[in-house]
Amino acid sequence: MAESDYRIHDERFRPLIRTSASLERLYTGCRWSEGPVYFPALRTLLWSDIPNDRMLRYDETSGQAGVFRQPARYTNGNTLDRQGRLVSCEHGGRRLVRTEHDGAITVLADRYQGKRFNSPNDVVVHSDGSVWFTDPSYGIDSDYEGHKAESEIGARHVYRIDPAGSVDVVADDFTQPNGLAFSPDEKRLYVADTGLGDGVMRVFDVGANGKLSGGGEFARCKTGRYDGFRVDTEGRIWSSAGEAIHCYQPDGLLIGEIAVPERVSNLVFGGYKRNRLYITATSSLYSLLVAANGAKTF
Repeated sequence: MAESDYRIHDERFRPLIRTSASLERLYTGCRWSEGPVYFPALRTLLWSDIPNDRMLRYDETSGQAGVFRQPARYTNGNTLDRQGRLVSCEHGGRRLVRTEHDGAITVLADRYQGKRFNSPNDVVVHSDGSVWFTDPSYGIDSDYEGHKAESEIGARHVYRIDPAGSVDVVADDFTQPNGLAFSPDEKRLYVADTGLGDGVMRVFDVGANGKLSGGGEFARCKTGRYDGFRVDTEGRIWSSAGEAIHCYQPDGLLIGEIAVPERVSNLVFGGYKRNRLYITATSSLYSLLVAANGAKTF
C-alpha cells in the first residue's frame, strides 16, 4: 500500500496508522460483500455476500475462506451478543435472528405492531441485552438483495428490542437508516442515513430505557455515502465512505482517510488485539493492520 493511499487531514491520525502497512485482499468473488463480524475465540470472521444468498467464513489462522451458510435468507448485517452468539439481519426473512451455540436459529423479531419489517440491515447489541437495528427498504426494493415487495410498515425506522422481547421504534425520521454503532460508553448512538443526497451520519444521546434525544448531523460524506462503521477504544469512528475509510474524532472532525480499491460497505476490528481492520468492499474482503484498537462490544 503506497503512502499516498493514506490522507492525513489532522496530525492526530498519523499515530493511528503505519504507512508501510499493506492492504491485503483476502478473498474475492462476491457480488456485494457486507456485514463482517469477528469471533475472537475462534479467530474467525464471518461476512455476508447478499446477492449470492450466502455467508462466508475466513479462518485467520489458516488464511482459508469458504461458505458458512447457504442459503442465508439474504443476510446483511451481523454482530455478536454478550454471550458470543451470532445476531443477524435477514433481508429475505425480513427479520432479526440469533444463531445459538448449538446452531439452532431463534427469531428475535419479524414484525412491528403486526406488520412485517422491510429488510433489517445492520444491528448492534447494548450491554443491557437490548438489540438495536435499522430497517431500510433495500431488501424489498428489488429481487437483487432479497424479495421484491411492498412495505407493510410504510416507513423506515430504527428499532430496539428490549431484553424481554418487545419491539419499539427509537427513531422515525430517517430516509434510509443504515449502519449504526454505540460510543464506547454507550452514551451516544451513531446512525447513517444513506437515503439522502450526500451521505449523512447522525448522533443521538442515549437515555434511560433506550430513549434517544438529539439526532443532529455528526458528519457528511462528500465522496460517497456512509454505510457500515465501527468505533475504536477512544471513541473515534472508522466509517465506510465510498472507495475509502474515513476516520473521525468524537467531535465529528475528519482526521484521515484510507483508500480502498472498491466501494466499501462495512468494516470490523478483529485479530488478537482488535487492531486488524477487516473491510468488506463490493466483491472482496480486505484487511489492514492499524495502530488503533476496536472498542470491545461483547
